[in-house]
Amino acid sequence: MSRSAPVASGPYAPPVPDRTVDVISADGARLHVEVHGPEGAPPVVLAHGWTCSTAFWAAQIRDLARDHRVIAYDQRGHGRSPLSPACSTDTLADDLEAVLAHTLAPGEQALIVGHSMGGMTIMAAANRPRFREHAAAVLLCSTGSSGLTARARVVPLPAGRVRTWLSGRVLGSRAPLGPVTPVAKAVLKYATMGAGSSPHMVDACARIVHGCPRTARHTWGAVLDTLDLDHGVRQLTVPTEVLHGTADRLTPVAHAHALVAALPRCVGLKELPGAGHMTPVEAPEAVTARIRELVTTYVAGNAPASLEEGA
Repeated sequence: MSRSAPVASGPYAPPVPDRTVDVISADGARLHVEVHGPEGAPPVVLAHGWTCSTAFWAAQIRDLARDHRVIAYDQRGHGRSPLSPACSTDTLADDLEAVLAHTLAPGEQALIVGHSMGGMTIMAAANRPRFREHAAAVLLCSTGSSGLTARARVVPLPAGRVRTWLSGRVLGSRAPLGPVTPVAKAVLKYATMGAGSSPHMVDACARIVHGCPRTARHTWGAVLDTLDLDHGVRQLTVPTEVLHGTADRLTPVAHAHALVAALPRCVGLKELPGAGHMTPVEAPEAVTARIRELVTTYVAGNAPASLEEGA
């Protein structure tokens, strides 16, 4: 097992939270939650993806915390949240509901942002009462609702049964990732990032991914292999924007187009040319700008009627 530390300086170094709290989920699982920024500021909730942690959002937190209340949590088994025997789309939804209930006042609404498995968390929670109470709007980054292994292009083979089977083995692998070496970074960049990603971006992502315990990586990878949350997309009735990199091999941009077609209240699709799967790291300014715009439009209650209805 490799437990690499995040970078210690620069834009991808995790900011020190104003406070941390342990939130207990429905089945007793403990979740590490960080709160950044001034109390009373518009809230943003960040849910990271598979093999990542709160450190993945460092660039967004650093910018947004000046004038937003930013709530970021480690998915179970990731970062400082211990792995639980129960890992499923239902527990993803349970955990998000627990975080919302603990960090937001009754009836308080926030922008909820999910990257990759974090976006799937939002889909899984779409019909949950706590989610509907607290979600003013949603930003889905680099995510999909089903068919992950069939559409993934991480394995350089033509689409078909062989590539799908191999992609499933990659997702569910128990193999240790080992230390963060130049070869490891090259592999990670090919699989998850755009060709133009700078070395410091690749290094930041590699440290985060290699810091994920392999048991958690394997356990959640098996969940993703059979993922089907198409029903959750159809139940996501709050204003929702989709953001995706055009060079994403792990969840190719076809997933974004499918989400846009299925969402009841899609308010936009933002494609990032040349970006891969790690959009918050690869294009931090663009992702942060979309978060700010959505908070201004929906959380502050300034949405024009035409936009509210997705016109």
